[in-house]
Amino acid sequence: MTSSSESAAERGTTDEGGAPRRDRTNRSAALLATLVAVPVTVAVAGFTFAKLTPDAPAAGPGPTATSAGPQSTAPVEMAAPRLAERPATVCRALTSQLPSTVRDLAQRPVTAGPEQNAAYGDPALTIACGGAEPTPGDTDDVWVVNTVCWYAAEGPDATVLTTLDRETAVRVTVPRTYGSALQWVSPIADVVVASVPSGGDAPAGCAG
Repeated sequence: MTSSSESAAERGTTDEGGAPRRDRTNRSAALLATLVAVPVTVAVAGFTFAKLTPDAPAAGPGPTATSAGPQSTAPVEMAAPRLAERPATVCRALTSQLPSTVRDLAQRPVTAGPEQNAAYGDPALTIACGGAEPTPGDTDDVWVVNTVCWYAAEGPDATVLTTLDRETAVRVTVPRTYGSALQWVSPIADVVVASVPSGGDAPAGCAG
């Protein structure tokens, strides 16, 4: 009868001192199975978490500094005082030649006097023809834009620019949100020159 130690020796599971020897083949196989199982488990867990987590809404494109926001097309409330025959004729000539846009501001309807009033953009930049010219003080600044002389009155929400050298006064109200008011009257001044005759006693600064 063969002894257990001899059987073990024949199977190669004892070392030289007779102590049991670890099966290296079985150990390598077990280690390899563990290394494969761990990343698979992690991957499955991550996939399950991703499926259970509600999808975050995709962020829409944000506004840029140059993108134009929506502009109202509702009529702009404006007064329309009755004008004498000559100023009324001049104002009709002015409004008939105004452009459909002033820079990037589209023209909007007005509640009264479209033959003497116009409006653009939101908030509204407005043009009113007729009425009295302001009387600037001796030290007040006047500005010449495209050969038209303007007087600027600063308000809390807007700058009002009024012509000082025309037969009939033209008043342009520019909201402060649009920045420098003078840059907005350039295309309007061209129409003023073409449709409103010069006249009156302009301040000395207008000749500079």
